[in-house]
Amino acid sequence: MVEFESIYGDLILQYIKFKRSLGYKYNNAEIRFRVFDRFVVQENCSQVGLTKSLFEKWMEPKDNEQESSRYRRVNELINFSRYLNDLGISSYCPRNIPHIKTGFTPYIFTHDEISRFFTACDENLNWGRYPTEFVYTTPALFRLLYGTGLRISEALHLETKDVHLEDKYVVLHNTKNNVERMVPFSDSVCDALKQYESYREKAFGDNTKYFFANIGNRCWSKRSAYEQFRRILTRAQIPHTAEGPRLHDFRHTFSVHTLAEMSSQGLDLYYSLPILSKYLGHTSLEATDHYVRLTAEMYPELLQQANQLCSYVFPEVSYDGV
Repeated sequence: MVEFESIYGDLILQYIKFKRSLGYKYNNAEIRFRVFDRFVVQENCSQVGLTKSLFEKWMEPKDNEQESSRYRRVNELINFSRYLNDLGISSYCPRNIPHIKTGFTPYIFTHDEISRFFTACDENLNWGRYPTEFVYTTPALFRLLYGTGLRISEALHLETKDVHLEDKYVVLHNTKNNVERMVPFSDSVCDALKQYESYREKAFGDNTKYFFANIGNRCWSKRSAYEQFRRILTRAQIPHTAEGPRLHDFRHTFSVHTLAEMSSQGLDLYYSLPILSKYLGHTSLEATDHYVRLTAEMYPELLQQANQLCSYVFPEVSYDGV
């Protein structure tokens, strides 16, 4: 167990407990704050409450420190300082330092590409040289990914008992943000899952733990899913580059297409975003915000609405854990 030596020790532990009570994992937080704790001891701080001079010294770049590491280190302390102020302890609190953009942009399938992909996917049924396991699994798995926005790990680890085909929903446990959720799906996705279930029961019986099971009664691997994904991309004549598409881009595509559909039906993005955020299992609206930008890029008629919304719903300052 990490022990703190500075005057902030109890407050650090209290802050970490508070963050976790909100649902944040906050992994290794004690270890990260140990560095700050030693810094405070070295600076001979005798009074609780961060001063401007102390903060500016903490913000100085360290030797061989990556900018992304400095960003996390500094902004984490800014959030701690905000917490101290909320407790009534006067503490200097500068603006968050800017986040370094990675330049990464998700690949968003067009509707035509989606149509070609699933046409090629369904043609597997006539490819006799491929294992039957692949032939029946891929149309169901990939339709589930695109039709629900599930993460690939969430889909592959679905247990049979959590797939409710009659009522058209699945239940997810042990997700990325520890958010257990129920995810409904459409009739077309349900039809594909039922077709796969019929094959699976004939091949493996009805006692498989995982819904997408393999011959060893284990869940399908990401490698198997990715290999089939790449093969179908080639069959559908969708180019694959270093920028994608990736399996996770089904989730991005689902989000963008869903927002566009909601908007075309006259739903205001102010009401659409919380719905999509909960559906995806995000812990905050900010985590869903970038889909608004992607949607606006693909559907320019939404740009004005997105800008009007985000100008007051999503502040520029990014709080820790979002």
